[in-house]
Amino acid sequence: MSAELGGRSGLQGKLSQWLRGRRPKDTADDGGRETLLLAAAAAGLPLAPAAHPAGYRCSCDRVGCPTPARHPMSFAWQTQSTTDRGQIERWARHHPQANFITATGMVHDVLDVPLEPGREALERLLAAGIEVGPVAESGDGRLLFFTLTRGTPEDEDEWWPCELDCHPETMDEHPGLRWHCRGSYVLMPPSRLPGDGQSVHWVRGPEHPLPDPLSILEVLTDACARHVGEEPDHISASWPLSH
Repeated sequence: MSAELGGRSGLQGKLSQWLRGRRPKDTADDGGRETLLLAAAAAGLPLAPAAHPAGYRCSCDRVGCPTPARHPMSFAWQTQSTTDRGQIERWARHHPQANFITATGMVHDVLDVPLEPGREALERLLAAGIEVGPVAESGDGRLLFFTLTRGTPEDEDEWWPCELDCHPETMDEHPGLRWHCRGSYVLMPPSRLPGDGQSVHWVRGPEHPLPDPLSILEVLTDACARHVGEEPDHISASWPLSH
């Protein structure tokens, strides 16, 4: 994936320069916004338009929206999600204020952890020389680790659920580590959240190849376990780690 990005007329260099030179609150800038969205699509991450902040409220028509600016525009987001450059350009220009989500469980999964243990785990992973893919930081206090998907087997009996599985309607039930796989999504950088300067932005961009989720899961669960004062062995024992 990184080789493909590197060959697109300096797109990787432009992306890295943009990331270094911009503050998170500026990620709604039209030029940088579209560049980042197209870079994510070029890396194989399927996208779909999402709601955006309207002051401290949500742009959708729902009164008292429970997830303001954090949900897709369409109920058909799973089939709508695409990496098609032309479609993403049309969405971005037709909806200049819109956030975007990426549907997980197709190409990639996302391991979603609280910010403090996530930063600790990221430092440990990089220090140990373990391959880490794209990582995004959300202004609501989460760090998002993008990984290869664990797959969607044709035989549904082979699908293994676990307590980490996180779907949009169950996010509040997983305050620790959430595993976004099939049927879930996360906001993509650059997204804006309600509140002053709150955003979702890249810490490590989509030019980094997606790793196997199991290669980083142990470090993430260990950091999360110590953050909440639980024994990591107790936590990992209840989560199946293989098909």
